[in-house]
Amino acid sequence: METDEPAAQAGESDDGVKGWGTEPGEPRAEPSESTRRTDGGVPHVCVVACGGTIASEPDEDGAAPAKTGADLVAAVPGVEDYATVSAREVCSQPGFDVRWRDLFGTAAAAREAVADGADGVVVTHGTDTLPDTAYALDLLTDLPAPVVVTGAQRRLDEPSSDASANLTLSVRAAVDDRFEEGVHVAFDGELHAARDVMKAHSNALSTMTSPSTAPVATVTRAGSRIVREPNRGVAADPLGSPDGPLTPSDPGAAADRVPEVPVIHSGTGATAAGIERALDADVGGIVIEGTGLGNATAAIGDAVADAVGEVPVVVAGRPTAGPTEPVYGTPGGAVRLADHGVVFAADLPASKARVGLALGLAAGVDRGTLGRLFEPQSDG
Repeated sequence: METDEPAAQAGESDDGVKGWGTEPGEPRAEPSESTRRTDGGVPHVCVVACGGTIASEPDEDGAAPAKTGADLVAAVPGVEDYATVSAREVCSQPGFDVRWRDLFGTAAAAREAVADGADGVVVTHGTDTLPDTAYALDLLTDLPAPVVVTGAQRRLDEPSSDASANLTLSVRAAVDDRFEEGVHVAFDGELHAARDVMKAHSNALSTMTSPSTAPVATVTRAGSRIVREPNRGVAADPLGSPDGPLTPSDPGAAADRVPEVPVIHSGTGATAAGIERALDADVGGIVIEGTGLGNATAAIGDAVADAVGEVPVVVAGRPTAGPTEPVYGTPGGAVRLADHGVVFAADLPASKARVGLALGLAAGVDRGTLGRLFEPQSDG
């Protein structure tokens, strides 16, 4: 159940505008035009809270999400220097247990916040699946305001917590309309495109990286630097249109449409057993995590030849960077897989390929156009 409550009021400045080039309480560089509202007022940001480490508290049974979005904003008063802030609650889940209904609820809350007048949206989320949710939001939405996803590797009560810095960075980015195109992830002084970002380390504060590209922007006390043009990272049109099957007004009904999509890993000695079990279970589609450029064992390759007649098969690569490409022509090589009719996931990891395929099938995307869910947006 979502709630919306005021959480913070922006402080006044000489010109009513907040930049995002420095830390709260320190002298700021002149704010860019990109942060100025057309009516001259103070920007408003809505925090959409989904749980995660950033919202967790310690307990004798182990840490668990407990703080609300309003609690988070109240714990980081520096955000008041950049915007007025309200909060909406979607769920209180750890990142490793996010459900489809949580994902659709997050998309709905972001859309409603913008419709209600928010100048930007910040989603707080657990880091384990944060890149997947950010990518899903990019697939589902295309809102006329910045949407920034963030989290933390250390709780607010832990030494050297990154929660305050990441939340402040997110609010600062959410009031900058240079980031209106697409969904971004704000973490450890960097902004990443939702499609490209990955969690690269289990507990390092610099865990979020874009291994196949680069951050969209970096932020220091002196200012922000745009590294590459911010845009919506995916080539497909938004899947969550108000009149489509994944209607944002009913997250539960949308979640019920999502089919099971397993990931089958290829590697030394890998057999066709995983594919056979998946087909027996009547799954909606299959993702193969191939090696290298998207290759698999001969046994998996032979099984794929039969599987594509029943369900869509998407092939992703195991390396953290680089594309999938048909080069090798042996029975499990990507050339042979392409001949069988698989869809390649470009440079996306298997985790995101699974999310993209599941959402595409739920939205009724035609097999012939499924590939657009994985392709990056053309610079042209």
